[in-house]
Amino acid sequence: MQNGDMLDKSAFYSPLDAESNSTYCAFCQHSDIARYVLRETPNFLIVTDHAPLVEGHLLIIPRSHYTCYGDVPPELDAELFAIKQEVQQFLAQYYAPVVFWEHGIFRQTVFHAHLHCFPFGTIEYDHTQELHGAVVQTQEDIRTWHATQGQYFYMEQADTALLFAPEIERYLQIIKNIFAQAAVHSGSTRWRSPEQRQLEGVPLIEATAARWRSFQRLRR
Repeated sequence: MQNGDMLDKSAFYSPLDAESNSTYCAFCQHSDIARYVLRETPNFLIVTDHAPLVEGHLLIIPRSHYTCYGDVPPELDAELFAIKQEVQQFLAQYYAPVVFWEHGIFRQTVFHAHLHCFPFGTIEYDHTQELHGAVVQTQEDIRTWHATQGQYFYMEQADTALLFAPEIERYLQIIKNIFAQAAVHSGSTRWRSPEQRQLEGVPLIEATAARWRSFQRLRR
């Protein structure tokens, strides 16, 4: 899952920059993502994904550079929880219940913590397959995993949050399951490359931003 626009592509950041230049971080360069920012808090940004999978695809990004959410310090937990609740309310009101997803360094394209927020609705996950490595109760569980076991990927929906070991077969099984079900919600059944999503993303981003503005007006 990688992070779109039919305008001049040179004006937009590319996840590949993070790989080709170890000193460059697209998410630390806030000027690079300023056009996508919907909301700023002291320590986080809510932005539209620049190559959205579906309309309503958002990211929650720490302002400071952390490798993943397992690296984000506990003093930011309350602020993060409040932001996630706001995103949950927005997506449930205008789209569908949220599925949170994080790569946790494993298969990242931008090496800066970012939490994907997908309006995919309820995703069925068979716990009896035991693909997950841990059930998450708090952010501390993610920090503990990261400190003791390193990489992970993470999925959260409704009242269930799970950590998965960074194994490609598990990853592909979960991805296949999530996106097969998400296709039903979104009406899109064709696979699109990040470049295609970038080219097709402008109207989705604009529609998401317009609905976010309406959401904020209603909250005042």
